[in-house]
Amino acid sequence: MMSQMRVTERTLRERLFLLLVCLSVLKGDARYIENNEISKDDLYSFFNPEPKREIPEELLYRRPLRCLDMVAVEGQFTFTAERPQLSCAAFFTAEPNEVITVDYDNVDIDCRGGDFITVFDGWVMKGEKFPSSQDHHLPVYERYVDYCDSGSLRKSVRSSQNVAMVFFRIHNAGSSFTLTVRKHINPFPCNVISQSRGSYTMVIPQQHRNCSFSIIYPVEIDVSEFSLGHYNNFPKVSSPGCGESGDFVQLLGGNGIDTSKLYPITDLCITFTGPTHMKIGCENTVVRMVSSGRFVNRVSFSYRLLDSQELQSIKLNNVEDFCFSN
Repeated sequence: MMSQMRVTERTLRERLFLLLVCLSVLKGDARYIENNEISKDDLYSFFNPEPKREIPEELLYRRPLRCLDMVAVEGQFTFTAERPQLSCAAFFTAEPNEVITVDYDNVDIDCRGGDFITVFDGWVMKGEKFPSSQDHHLPVYERYVDYCDSGSLRKSVRSSQNVAMVFFRIHNAGSSFTLTVRKHINPFPCNVISQSRGSYTMVIPQQHRNCSFSIIYPVEIDVSEFSLGHYNNFPKVSSPGCGESGDFVQLLGGNGIDTSKLYPITDLCITFTGPTHMKIGCENTVVRMVSSGRFVNRVSFSYRLLDSQELQSIKLNNVEDFCFSN
């Protein structure tokens, strides 16, 4: 019965996503395929988050894994090559307060012949990474875990945020592997890719780190409240730049997923009369918090998708140049 209920993952949205990714072309012959052409356009609409619960092994949802795929549920996903598949990628996503584990199971590939299965801690699109190198605690090379390099020494990989992905290349028909995907509660989420409209509070508990909440569709956003340690007793407003303060919130926008390459819309640090209300027509809008580690910092905001009429009118505002010119 549970299996039948969970088959709802194969909705019209999923079939539309499959059509989208099938029209995309993965490029590049590097061992880690990064220059894929999977677009963020309409990507948000294919998420199908599930309520968190522990699922016994015998009740895990199971289905085949496609060469280009999006997975938003726990379960076991098996890929079997009917022909050589040289440029494949599967995107995994969870709730903002969850992380993902990917276990290698029943792997039958030819590592010596050039096959590989690589889990990446985050997402890669068109050569850009989320989280960016500035916002992730691991160096880039440690974020890749290749089955052929690690084998049985590391059969389970845990993400640092609510998204992860797998690149794989299979040369021989009949080769196969199974991945088991599970989700786990993350008490202090840092970097997040949003799944739907809603509200969110980001908290950094006295840690020297940068955290980003990425909304990968045109958005209306309201920053309703934030608290930045040493400024708690002062009024706060928007400022052209807050870098010298050490603790601040940024709003960024652009058409990629690497926050270090996005356009700074505004910084929030010393003074603020809030709420801050903005409509941003970018493919990606990011609320990014920079924390010195000396204080407990937090920011609360709500967000929703802009409709087509709002997108037309927003071209008149001051984000048109960097959001619509590319």
